[in-house]
Amino acid sequence: MDKIILLEAESFEDSGGWIVDQQFMDQMGSPYLMAHGLGLPVKDALTTVQFPAAGIYRVWVRTKDWAASLGASGAPGRFQLAIDGRRLPAVFGAEGAQWRWQDGGTVEIAARKTLIALHDLTGFNGRCDAIVFSKDPDFRPPESGPELAKFRRSAAVLPAAPEEAGEFDLVVAGGGIAGICAALSAARRGLKVALVHDRPVLGGNNSSEVRVGLSGEINLPPYPSLGNIVKEIAPVGYYDFIAAEQNPTAPESRRILKLDPAKRIHNAGPAENYEDEKKLLAVQAEEHIRLFLNCHVTAVKMNGDEITAVTAADIRTGREQLIKPRLAADCTGDGALGALAGADFRVGRENRAETGEELAPEKTDRLVMGTSVQWYAGLRPEPVSFPECPWALPFTEETCQHALRGDWNWESGIGADQIADFEKIRDHSFRAIFGNWDFLKNRSRRKDEYARHALAWAACIGGKRESRRLQGDIVLCQQDIESRKPFPDACVTCTWPFDLHYPDPENQRHLPGQEFLAISESKPIKPYAIPYRCLYSRNIRNLFMAGRNISVTHAALGTVRVQKTTGMMGEVVGMAAALCRKHDVFPRAVYETHLSELTAMMKRG
Repeated sequence: MDKIILLEAESFEDSGGWIVDQQFMDQMGSPYLMAHGLGLPVKDALTTVQFPAAGIYRVWVRTKDWAASLGASGAPGRFQLAIDGRRLPAVFGAEGAQWRWQDGGTVEIAARKTLIALHDLTGFNGRCDAIVFSKDPDFRPPESGPELAKFRRSAAVLPAAPEEAGEFDLVVAGGGIAGICAALSAARRGLKVALVHDRPVLGGNNSSEVRVGLSGEINLPPYPSLGNIVKEIAPVGYYDFIAAEQNPTAPESRRILKLDPAKRIHNAGPAENYEDEKKLLAVQAEEHIRLFLNCHVTAVKMNGDEITAVTAADIRTGREQLIKPRLAADCTGDGALGALAGADFRVGRENRAETGEELAPEKTDRLVMGTSVQWYAGLRPEPVSFPECPWALPFTEETCQHALRGDWNWESGIGADQIADFEKIRDHSFRAIFGNWDFLKNRSRRKDEYARHALAWAACIGGKRESRRLQGDIVLCQQDIESRKPFPDACVTCTWPFDLHYPDPENQRHLPGQEFLAISESKPIKPYAIPYRCLYSRNIRNLFMAGRNISVTHAALGTVRVQKTTGMMGEVVGMAAALCRKHDVFPRAVYETHLSELTAMMKRG
């Protein structure tokens, strides 16, 4: 290994216009840098490398032709590597549908301290995982699997064991609305909390990276104090304006109605609408919370059916930390922590005979709701060009979408594996956005209408709705909701309808198998309170969950998954965690022997 240098792209000192993408590291082995330039080449990513000696090195770059993995030709993600300002002849990202090491030829390194640059050629999501320099011209890095993982650790000289990060009463995995609320609720009751989140900003789907507004109502019976933490961290948004218009004389309403009208945009709005800083400051203000930003949960240690340690890897450095909790809360959305621990979970739709649900299909299947990649365009003073995208989805006058903004219904991957195939799902959305915009700008009969419009923003982090649902002591179903079944441990009140998504039939007719638009089939409900027993695992005794991964059927997920509701779940989990510590018990015992105390806490909020 002394003749080999491994440079992980996410560790570049200056990422320039490239972004760190960690969404698929469990599948392909690592975060990577991506040139998300919306058709304009991004600024170079730069870093310096200390070579052991000058001389001739063979270069390998781990990359892929991302469009080829979707059956398209044209290689939109091309880039080059520059060494001390001199670009190598090789063009990367132009071959191979799968992640692989592409041969970059040889380069002469003249100085031991050398500037390395990633130079984007297209602005269309070129991606670089890692770069290898080898003195041995015959060396080729391992392509995948355990061999690649072992090579990475050895070449990066990572410690053999994770660094001890300390002991905590509660580790919360996932820093979306549910996770933030769980961490704050527990910390304010004196628990020592670790909040682990794999992005640089908190908020999940309600962050400036995804831009989904908060839906659902809070502060309702039977526990009207639930939702106070949600209210504290929530940005002012669309539903606040509706409430203000309905009661314009209230002091808060007068303030809200004076705000910028752009705040009325619920989804796919300006970055400031989502108030990332507000969420971060709330967490940082709590002395009992240790925040692990840019850290991804990669492993757990178990003692029988109990989680005893969680390993979190730093996205940029790969260095691991070992967090030892008494209790754990999975707020990842994907049920990632639970899956690592061996928690029971379901994916897809239960059949009608199993659940008795009117909304269930006749046969069990793997259909799940999809992922939205939202976008919008802005008006410029002068005409703006956009490159042709022959590798994108093809559009015609009949199939194009005359739009300046892609909302929730720009949704892909319905029925696909939202974990194993998530990179393809996200990339399919890119092909839809860029292909449609290319047609509007370059070939549409109405192209003059779009001449001064330019793509201003498109998400690169997919906004998921559904994947794993962890199984609790109760699996909430449609009948429970519609009958408003009176559970003794009723807690979080839900108000959203049964909101289930399916491919748009018209879009499906035009692009069978390549749909990117969705419809919502909605059935109204009356407010109901879900049971606490949906918020902890039935087989991992110290595991809570809050968010879209709680214990419900596919049909019931349609009403519990909105973010104000999931935030209240986090509040209840924090309360229950405090009772677990007080009585030295696990989550199930809170229901069995301490429910009256939980009820009292929920009344106080």
